[in-house]
Amino acid sequence: MNTLESPAIQMRGITKRFPGVLANDHVDLDVYPGEVLALLGENGAGKSTLMNILSGLYRPDEGQIIIHGRPVHLRSPREAIAHGIGMVHQHFMLVESLTVAENVVLGLDSTGFVLNLKQVGEELAALSARYGLPVDPNAYIWQLSVGEQQRVEILKLLYRGADVLILDEPTAVLTPQEAADLATTLRQMADEGKAVIFITHKLDEVMAFADRVTVLRAGRVVATLPSRETTKAELARLMVGREVLFHLSKKPRRPGRVALEVEDLEALNDKGLPALRGVSFTIREGEILGIAGVAGNGQRELAEVITGLRPATRGHVRVHGQEITNRSPRQAIEAGISHIPGDRLGMGLVPNLPVSDNLAMKAYRRPPLARGPILDRRALYRFARRLIEAFRIVTPGPETPVKLLSGGNQQRAVLAREITAGRGILIAVHPSRGLDVGA
Repeated sequence: MNTLESPAIQMRGITKRFPGVLANDHVDLDVYPGEVLALLGENGAGKSTLMNILSGLYRPDEGQIIIHGRPVHLRSPREAIAHGIGMVHQHFMLVESLTVAENVVLGLDSTGFVLNLKQVGEELAALSARYGLPVDPNAYIWQLSVGEQQRVEILKLLYRGADVLILDEPTAVLTPQEAADLATTLRQMADEGKAVIFITHKLDEVMAFADRVTVLRAGRVVATLPSRETTKAELARLMVGREVLFHLSKKPRRPGRVALEVEDLEALNDKGLPALRGVSFTIREGEILGIAGVAGNGQRELAEVITGLRPATRGHVRVHGQEITNRSPRQAIEAGISHIPGDRLGMGLVPNLPVSDNLAMKAYRRPPLARGPILDRRALYRFARRLIEAFRIVTPGPETPVKLLSGGNQQRAVLAREITAGRGILIAVHPSRGLDVGA
């Protein structure tokens, strides 16, 4: 990166307000060709909002965007991509029932009256080979792992000629190897003169492959500095406004009785192929069992079988000795199982419902929220406010639709509900996804 060059992007005095929230407060940002810029900040700091403005999804209430020295008004993502700016969102914008090639050309005006998918596939294969983003152009999106879907999103931007790429928490659900491969790809793009902005909470990634880092806190820029001239401790302090402990000392604890037993478990994936083959383990009270592996190797299916969301074709699941194999999700909940799913919006939350209703989803049948068949709304709001305060969920209020929260605060809402409702067993899939270093 050469900061003597003119910035590819200049954002000046960007301000964005939502009901009850000042998301961006007169933000200035410069992005240069050939650099990887990390945008860092705690949950709700305004990072995604700022990039949604740059990618044309939101319009600023105040401020100006300058692209290669020319002021522009971006009224849509289509206009942003016409200026060479594209964004890979935290929740992918793909149509699952279409193929990779169909998703890549969806919405393009240049495809002509007759769509030549064979030619598109060949062009995608060339881009895939050039940037190390292997994906089958003829595969359907629903058949791909999360990491492969992310490659499709990046290829979609490259196919459209983007020279400023924005990635919102790109490694949140990637394995370490996939994250390392992505870092190599981003560095190659920067070396070719593209500008890359990535939003992250992971300080190791910032130190490893960002040229510069801009830190947001409460909607304002608090620092912009070269990554080689800072430390993880300093960045964490800038993010949350206090010192952060990176290591916690815990006293050894003697495990109790067996809480969860999985025996010779087998199940199929969404394609009807074997996902679990003879899985067996036990977890005792007071233990944490980690399940490691490359995405798409049965982790999601295992969590869904245990929680009653997917049938087992063989084997047993027992909670405190009670057989719950192939029982309903409600029966699994009543047996004491809580579940933090990997897809917080698709499975963990109801986006259009308020924060309060989402927090009460496992408590509304029982007192004090329920008075017989009647839901006590006052008790529900008290319950929601207590969880919002305890888990530091940044929201204008309990009545705010949960879809309007930042990704990290949506994750906090899921954690608050499941930890509070837990009665002994917590099945957590990527539980720290989207959480900042302070959380």
